[in-house]
Amino acid sequence: MIIGCIKEVKTAENRVGLIPSGVKMLVHAGHKVVIEKRAGIGAGFGDEEYRKAGAKLAAYASDVVVQCDTLIKVKEPVPAEYRLLDKFMGKTLFTYLHLAAADKELTRRLLKNRITAIAYETVEDKKGSLPLLKPMSQVAGVLAVQYAAQYLQKKYRGRGVSLGKIEHTAPAQVVVVGGGVVGSTAARTAAGLGCKVTVLQRRGPAIAFLKKYFLKELGSLARNIKLVESTEKSIASVIRTSDALIGAVLVKGAKAPKLVTEKMVKSMQDGAVIVDVAIDQGGCIWGSRPTTHEDPIYSIDKKVYCCITNMPGQVPRQSTQALTYATLPLLLRLANKGVKQMLRSDRNFAKGLNTFEGSISYEAVASDLGMQRHYKPFV
Repeated sequence: MIIGCIKEVKTAENRVGLIPSGVKMLVHAGHKVVIEKRAGIGAGFGDEEYRKAGAKLAAYASDVVVQCDTLIKVKEPVPAEYRLLDKFMGKTLFTYLHLAAADKELTRRLLKNRITAIAYETVEDKKGSLPLLKPMSQVAGVLAVQYAAQYLQKKYRGRGVSLGKIEHTAPAQVVVVGGGVVGSTAARTAAGLGCKVTVLQRRGPAIAFLKKYFLKELGSLARNIKLVESTEKSIASVIRTSDALIGAVLVKGAKAPKLVTEKMVKSMQDGAVIVDVAIDQGGCIWGSRPTTHEDPIYSIDKKVYCCITNMPGQVPRQSTQALTYATLPLLLRLANKGVKQMLRSDRNFAKGLNTFEGSISYEAVASDLGMQRHYKPFV
């Protein structure tokens, strides 16, 4: 199989879909790899490293998509890349897609060109977890706290508090909506800094699991975290006095529910910071809209919003390494077996299939986009 990888062009996106060690493993397994020149520069991987690993370098992204059978990326194709999809008829795309919250035109292009689109964020493992989403969720959980700390500064019209432990002052109050990978990582990070953290989680068994997790990860610092069952009433109660609110709600492959309402946001303190990590799936907080690393924040009713859609793009070295570690074993199996055989033989991998032969094959995507879902051929 010929695997292609191109330079990401989304605003301030520095990650790359494949690192040189991954190229070496694919080549060793008998496959060919074509990389766009300078694709890895932002993450600290030079062209010579890819060449030594056995990749063929191509001058332009269009050269890559014409040659390859499977294209591995990090982010969903943006409008500037749609023309490339027209040269990719019948081939396989393996990347984060977030189609339920994306421009509907992207889905139309995938269908028109009969592209087999496999989304990292809906591939599952035997436990029903999302192994390809987990590494970036961990990164985003850490960065959500870092951004909250930054934008709480007065120069950004924040409340003028830090997230660190400072003698003779009250600790910052951080509320995290959702206790999945993003939420638990954010809570762990904030509690480790000395914040008082409230995690709102929907299910009872999940709350019991989180208690054990925080105790294991933080030891005595776990006392800084309070776990509360998520209801409309409890959310409204705890966010009123929060300094930072982190949205970390995930519904597999679908738009995130808006759990924090306009009334709740307006009840918050002036200068409170809202970091909605669920923005890739449409956001879970009223007023959230996508922002970029170049223009990361905006204000509504004196609350500072930060809703960057590709947070891990600013720590590309770690992000790329962690992502490749997760995706490479599946990519190797896909290349060795062929796409259709891989989808037939691995039911959990097949859950990543979002479009196939001109049809939407993921129910939540079709529902959220108001488009028809057809027969799901492999699950």
